[in-house]
Amino acid sequence: MSTTRRPRFATRALLLHLATVALVVALCTGIYLALAVQQLRAEAESTALGIARTLAEDPQVRSEVARISAESDRPDAEALRSGPLQRIAMSVAERTDALFVVITDEDGIRLAHPTSERIGEVVSTPFAAVLAGNEVVDWQTGTLGESARAKVPVRDAAGVPVGEVSVGFERTGVFDDLPPLLTVIGVSAAAALALALLTFLLLRRRWERLTLGVQPEELVALVQNQTAVLNGVDDGVLAIDANGVVRVSNAAADRMLGLDAPIGQPLADLGLPSAVSETAARDGARSSTVVAGRVLYLDSRPVVRDDRPLGRVLIVRDRTDLIALTERLESVRAVTAALRVQRHEFANRMHVAAGLIDADRISDARAFLGELVARGSVAFPVAGLDLLSDPFLHSFLGAKGIEASERGVALRIAEESQLIGTVEEAEDVAAVLGNLIDNAVTAAVAGPRSPRWVEVAVLGDGDALVVTVADSGAGFGREDPLELHERGTQPDRRSESTAGGDAVHGHGLGLPLAREIARRTGGDLWIIDTGGDAHGAVIAARLCGAVSGIPTPPKETA
Repeated sequence: MSTTRRPRFATRALLLHLATVALVVALCTGIYLALAVQQLRAEAESTALGIARTLAEDPQVRSEVARISAESDRPDAEALRSGPLQRIAMSVAERTDALFVVITDEDGIRLAHPTSERIGEVVSTPFAAVLAGNEVVDWQTGTLGESARAKVPVRDAAGVPVGEVSVGFERTGVFDDLPPLLTVIGVSAAAALALALLTFLLLRRRWERLTLGVQPEELVALVQNQTAVLNGVDDGVLAIDANGVVRVSNAAADRMLGLDAPIGQPLADLGLPSAVSETAARDGARSSTVVAGRVLYLDSRPVVRDDRPLGRVLIVRDRTDLIALTERLESVRAVTAALRVQRHEFANRMHVAAGLIDADRISDARAFLGELVARGSVAFPVAGLDLLSDPFLHSFLGAKGIEASERGVALRIAEESQLIGTVEEAEDVAAVLGNLIDNAVTAAVAGPRSPRWVEVAVLGDGDALVVTVADSGAGFGREDPLELHERGTQPDRRSESTAGGDAVHGHGLGLPLAREIARRTGGDLWIIDTGGDAHGAVIAARLCGAVSGIPTPPKETA
């Protein structure tokens, strides 16, 4: 089944535009033409009235009409045809191009007429109103056809009407000026239509350039689809035009970037962190940053239609939960690795004990097992680990010690470490402490000092856990990465190998993320020392509510 293709909106608008202009031109032409006809009629009537008044005031006409009207006999037609009134009337008609100039007496008998045969007859149109002293201007039809005529009374010396003068102009003569007037009107109307057509063609070209050729029906669908898509995704979408002005921003982008009604504002005026502004300003750029405690992944993509650059779209993805989960999984992996080492070590020791028993060296086997009981199941390569009685911290730091030793770094527990109670929030502690230790190990490996070491101090403060991590790396130098992230800028690449540098896929987000976790518990994370000649950076973190089982002090008795 074939369907008729609907004309494009531009074509429909053009036809409507032209129809509207044509209707307006036709209406104006009709009104102008009516006014012109009315003006021509008024001019003809005014001219006829002026001639009739002038002729009625002529002394010879007045005296002759008064004389004839005073006679009791009917006027002699033959005498009138060659009389002075006929000569005067014909002369006036010839000079003024009037259709007729008629003079009558008080009885309506023609004393002068263009057709001499009708002289002496009564006029065919009413004359009573004129003989009553009134001037009559009208369009009437007489023996010579329809004409614009004016009738003026002729008065005697006493001012009494004794006759009339009637002057008329033929209809065709009155409207002789209409054809050229109509020509001018037609040319003007055609010029108006042509101008309207040209104007609309220019407007349509401008319109299609601004709308990229998209029709209104498609624009409606685009708006509906855009609303559904932008509000139906968790990612933030920020569209910036070629002039750097924000044109689209969904609720997710406003929430993640902390924006308030950004649409229509220049991107530079929104106060965004420099990492966000720099990424949005470059096509195809990708980066990560921390904004308001959230780890955001930024992806800038160019928008091009018909080889015409329209701007860029910045995709904002919240990766905070994913990175936090990665940190926790990393902690679990470390503990799992430590348990695997313990299993291998325990199996090896059981083989030794079994070999001693098989060799009937019972006393040696007994002494070996006694030594294992006294030393523990696995000897983690962490000096001072026995200072911590909490089983989670013991295993976790032991696993971290094994990983550090594999990289040539010695992990040790500070002598002032002391913790009363047990760790409750193991995930938060593992995320924050593991992040700090991993960064410190990386800094020690990249640092200039030897031997390479990382020192961890663990202290209890009520239900809060306070940890400090120091290393033998090069330190931060003059740049404080936490302050840089507070200002929304990325740390210098030279500091990414330090203790606070890069713990999350090379984007320098470890410290801000760890600090966000600490602040979420009511604590904080801060830099005690950015590094010096004797050691690298020293970082501390406080996790509130992370310790339980604290003994209650006895009440004092009176």
